[in-house]
Amino acid sequence: MSGIFAPDSAAMRFLTRIADLMILNLVFIATAIPIVTLGAALTALNFTAMRIVRGQCDAVTRDYFRSFRQNFRQATLLGLLVILVTVALGAWYVVLTGGSLDAGAQLTLLVLWYLIAFAFALNLLFVFPYLANFEGTIREVLRNARLLSWRHPLVAIMSLAIIGLAIVVTVFYPAVTAYGLLWLAIGFAAIAFLTGVLFTRVFDTYAPQPVTVEDSDEE
Repeated sequence: MSGIFAPDSAAMRFLTRIADLMILNLVFIATAIPIVTLGAALTALNFTAMRIVRGQCDAVTRDYFRSFRQNFRQATLLGLLVILVTVALGAWYVVLTGGSLDAGAQLTLLVLWYLIAFAFALNLLFVFPYLANFEGTIREVLRNARLLSWRHPLVAIMSLAIIGLAIVVTVFYPAVTAYGLLWLAIGFAAIAFLTGVLFTRVFDTYAPQPVTVEDSDEE
């Protein structure tokens, strides 16, 4: 028994990781509630989750808020842009399915809509994880996220599948997530961790050591 509960045992490392993810999930929810800060919260969530994946996270809340502060301006602007595009796509879909078009035109435009929405989703998957790891202007972040989604389509599709599966299970099998309680406990951080396993392999190909927050930002 002493071996199982030793600080360096596999069981304790697993339990420590679960605890870290639960703390990360709670902090993310608290900082994402204002909506306007969603971009900064997603960036900090991905930053901290990827540090946990790499085994570099010593303090979840410290890493999270350091990233949150450093990337706040860019991430907030990107978050607002993503919300704007999402609303535009949603409004377009409502118009297309409103029944005012003939069947042929509606089918053509719906196919176009799905292609654009799919491409947007794949690009979006890389935006905040990229910003969490690398510096650059908003234009550079968007351009590089798009290029990465094209260069690593399997990673993008696998990440989209992870998120999509979680949504499908939540909607059609709510009992599996304890009717949403699992999301409050660990859900968002768990998904960030799983996708972080994929993203770190991509990012580490281009930069073995990711950009971290400057020590001067520590309180």
